[in-house]
Amino acid sequence: MRYLVFSSLVVTSTLSGCSLDYESQAEDMIQRQMNAMVFVEGGEFMMGNPGGWDGSRDSWPPHKVVLDDFYIQKYEVTQGDFELFMATTGYEYSSKYYEQLREEKPDRYQPQLPAVVSWSDASEFCQWLSGQTGKNVNLPTEAQWEYAARNGGKMMRYGTATGKAERGVTMAARPSQYRRQKQVLPKPPGSFPPNPLGLYDMSGNVAEWIRDYYHGGYYEDSPIDNPEGPVDPVIENWSNEPYRVLRGGDFKDFSGNTTVTRRKAIQRVTNETTGFRCSFSKSLTAEHA
Repeated sequence: MRYLVFSSLVVTSTLSGCSLDYESQAEDMIQRQMNAMVFVEGGEFMMGNPGGWDGSRDSWPPHKVVLDDFYIQKYEVTQGDFELFMATTGYEYSSKYYEQLREEKPDRYQPQLPAVVSWSDASEFCQWLSGQTGKNVNLPTEAQWEYAARNGGKMMRYGTATGKAERGVTMAARPSQYRRQKQVLPKPPGSFPPNPLGLYDMSGNVAEWIRDYYHGGYYEDSPIDNPEGPVDPVIENWSNEPYRVLRGGDFKDFSGNTTVTRRKAIQRVTNETTGFRCSFSKSLTAEHA
């Protein structure tokens, strides 16, 4: 397995509709986001729970997946960078409860912490990078995320430096008795050692938005080559919103919920425990908007 930081990309597009100060900051931020892309050599692996890695039914059965090469960011995107994106583009949070959430938990919105975003917000940020760089930037697919977290599909139960869950040593996940503590926060991206591919916080910091729609039985007939998730998502009755996938667990989870195979279905809502990182690949074209 080989990997490298994608550090040679030059941002050539012109930002418009913002002040010179924001434009300069945004150009620097775009460059930094793309410099943090790590190359992942594609390959074949058995995706899903091989047995005993998590207690969920929807991570079964293990199934063969073959991926092309792709890039994925080594860090989760920060709140500060997401707010610069909003200031530059005029984008507004998708959640109508954003101001209320921020007033209730202002410490969670510190600029150095992972961004507090909905699926739509995360997707818009990645697609903005795509437009600014000419690369096919988007949220990673489930298959890409798991393959990268597992160091190229290897038998690693957690996306940590050792493949183990050692709270306060390799990851930030809290045991279940801390769940009710209101002041518990995620760590700034990069606080713990990366996994062998050089990717930080793949287990137990914030649960990361994935590009795919969610379907509990998808693994039973998932395509082998570069799967992009089900075409027909599960829809929440009361909201008529499709469920999306979160991966990696979060800082309020006990470690058993932060394995590389655990899947969580959620609507596209904003939540203090969610975050994201972007990826890009030449082989993926469809967008599940």
